[in-house]
Amino acid sequence: MCFSIMDCPDVPVAESNDHSGKPSLLHTLHEFDDCVDLTHRSYPETKMDLVYFSHLVDHEKLHREVIEPLLQARTEEASPLLGQSPFSSVTDAKDLITGILSGSVAIFYKNDAFLIDVFGLQARTVTESETESVITGPHDAFTEQAGINLALIRQRIKSSHLKVIKLTVGEITKTDVYLLYIKDIANMDYLNEAKRRISNIEIDAVFDTHMLLQLIDDSPYSIFPQFHTSERPEAIASNLVAGRIVGLVDGSPSAFSAPTSFFEYFSSSDDYNQRWLLGTASRLLRFLALIITLSFTSLYVSVTTYHYEMIPENLLLTLTESRYKVPFPPLIEALFMEATIELLREAGARLPSKIGQTIGIVGGIVIGQAAVQAGLTSNILIISVASSAIASFVTPAYVMSNSIRLLRFGLIIGAGLLGNFGLVAGLAAIVIHLSGLTSLGSSYLTPVAPFKPKDWKDVFIVAPFSFLTERPTQSKSPNKVRNKMRK
Repeated sequence: MCFSIMDCPDVPVAESNDHSGKPSLLHTLHEFDDCVDLTHRSYPETKMDLVYFSHLVDHEKLHREVIEPLLQARTEEASPLLGQSPFSSVTDAKDLITGILSGSVAIFYKNDAFLIDVFGLQARTVTESETESVITGPHDAFTEQAGINLALIRQRIKSSHLKVIKLTVGEITKTDVYLLYIKDIANMDYLNEAKRRISNIEIDAVFDTHMLLQLIDDSPYSIFPQFHTSERPEAIASNLVAGRIVGLVDGSPSAFSAPTSFFEYFSSSDDYNQRWLLGTASRLLRFLALIITLSFTSLYVSVTTYHYEMIPENLLLTLTESRYKVPFPPLIEALFMEATIELLREAGARLPSKIGQTIGIVGGIVIGQAAVQAGLTSNILIISVASSAIASFVTPAYVMSNSIRLLRFGLIIGAGLLGNFGLVAGLAAIVIHLSGLTSLGSSYLTPVAPFKPKDWKDVFIVAPFSFLTERPTQSKSPNKVRNKMRK
């Protein structure tokens, strides 16, 4: 019995002359030449050979379902054994190689080849999401294993109408991508478009959901994300029920859904897990935070550079005293402080959690106080920058928060060069750009453009569940009725 290629000196590992595509032991061993982690086990008594990667299989399952039956079987009993359902016959060498790389065991018997799935890679346990924390509601999150993620979704949607389609992306990585939809609820045009885009990808490697999305975006050069991503199973299940298409990438803890709109990024699972008035207040607060983080620092630069007449008289003296020692114009002053905040934010994110919190709090206080005492910036600017930074954290979606943070720098420069006109022109350019974006061909500003006021009760506010009787217009679901309340 042999336990690796090196243990089998009697097996010639030469290049196979068989170009027909039919799987063979020699061809398979040649394909994995110089792979010291490959295991080859030979059973002369049953005339069988096993080939697999030991670190990809569940050894207990391998011993129970493969090795023990093979050891007990005689030569004449091997054919009925391999004809059982766990064993699948393979007639293409490429499929056999892919199966071995996916955690299956290849069994060679006479001139035939079989695969049996015994995949058992050690996976991270289901834990709470660190990027999408909630106060009320479920606290489990997706992991890097697509099988576990599918189980978390099916645990919440116990319906045979939930369908799963498997695609493969990456010429080298062969990454599995799963598209999920609910039959008779999802619009098949969206599903077919998503399948087409993913199938047309020609790239060596795909490792993460966000990497895949950059390859299938409607507008790949836009700063805004065009697919909604989440690590929360209940959020993804909710999108499925709403008629959207969902995607999972094996090896990534994030799932994506489409079509999406700009306003969906300001929605949180917490909105629906508490009283509707509280959920509405939270959502309106997020939209207010969006306005603050985009315009607060820019407005400071505009007013202190060009429009002193906008400042109340009682505040003008305080502002003048705060700025009289500052040697820089407001534009340079604001860019310096915003860059400092971003450096502290990035340092806090990359360092271990306990150290990162210390850096963010202590660093912000020390640098801000020192900058004011040194005359490099004014007290009011510190308040403005800090308020903008805090407001940016209110956005539940991290990818959208990053986009907004970058836009803030452009608005500050526009306000510093052209005053209020530059600020308004910058905001107008953002709205025009958003109006031209689409997600799987659907308008990015739905339900504002096109104007669908009946959807506003689940966009700008969180109406009681008795009012949420229809699915979102954007999903174009053939089954519009979502909720029927009994009187």
